[in-house]
Amino acid sequence: MLTIGIDPILFYIGSLSIRWYGIFVVLAVLVIILWVRRAGSRAGLTWGFILTGALWALPFGIVVSRLLHVLDNLGYYTSNPGQIIGLEGMTIFGAILGGVLGLWIYTRLHRVPFSPLADLIAPGIILAQAVGRIGCIINGCCYGKPTSLPWGFIYTSPNSLAPKNIPIHPTQAYELLWDLAVFAILFLVFRGHLRPKGSLFALYLALYSIGTFGVRFLRGDTVPVFDGIMEGQLIALMVLAITIPFLVFKTRWVSARIEPDVDLLRPAQGNGTDQG
Repeated sequence: MLTIGIDPILFYIGSLSIRWYGIFVVLAVLVIILWVRRAGSRAGLTWGFILTGALWALPFGIVVSRLLHVLDNLGYYTSNPGQIIGLEGMTIFGAILGGVLGLWIYTRLHRVPFSPLADLIAPGIILAQAVGRIGCIINGCCYGKPTSLPWGFIYTSPNSLAPKNIPIHPTQAYELLWDLAVFAILFLVFRGHLRPKGSLFALYLALYSIGTFGVRFLRGDTVPVFDGIMEGQLIALMVLAITIPFLVFKTRWVSARIEPDVDLLRPAQGNGTDQG
C-alpha cells in the first residue's frame, strides 16, 4: 500500500485555499498552449491566434466541466443549490468537451478548418490530462473504491477529498497511466498516418473514452445514474457511438507520414487573427 500524506492545500490567501490540484490544472493548460505553439508554428499559426483560441476554449471548458460535475452529483446540489456556482468540482470529460466546443466556435469565426487543428492538438490534450491527474492524486479527488490490492492508496491528510486511512483503488493513477499510453499511441504510432483529417482527434476521443469507461467501474466518488452506469460512462458511450463508426468506415492508414497541411491550418489573411 502507498500512503499519501501530502496536504492537498498548498497555502492560503486569506480564507481562499490554493490546492495542488489547481497548480497542476494550470500546468496542464500551459502544456496544451506550449504544445500548440510548437506544433502550430510549423503549420502557420501565429502566437496571437493560439493564445486567443485558448481564451475561447478555457471558459467553455470550465462551464461544461462544472455542469457535468453538478449533473454527476445532482442529489447533493438539489439540496444545496447555493453551491452550484463554484470551482471546487470539475470533470475532465466536461473540460475536454467544453474546450473543444469553444475552440470549434473560434475556428468558425476565423474561417480556420477545425479538423486538421484538432489532429494537431490531440496528443497535447491527452498529455495535459496526464499532468492534471497528478493533481488528482494529491487532492484525493476521483478516488477509487476500497481494495486489498498491494498498490492501493491510503490517504491520511485531513484536507484530502478521499476517504481517510483505508486502502482504495488508485483510480487517478490508472487514468494517468492510460493517458500516457494514449499519448504514446497518438504521437509515436498514428500521428501523420491517418486520413481524412480529424481522424487522429477521433482516435484520441475513442481511446480516452474506452479507458475512462473501464476505470469508472472502480471509482468510489460517483453513483450510477442509469442501470449501474455512471454519468461519465454514458458520455463515453455517446462519444464512442460517434467516433468508432467514423474510425471503422472513414479512417484509413497512409504509409508515409504527412505533416499538417500549412494552407489548411493557416488563418485567412485579413481576418485579424494575429492578435497580441
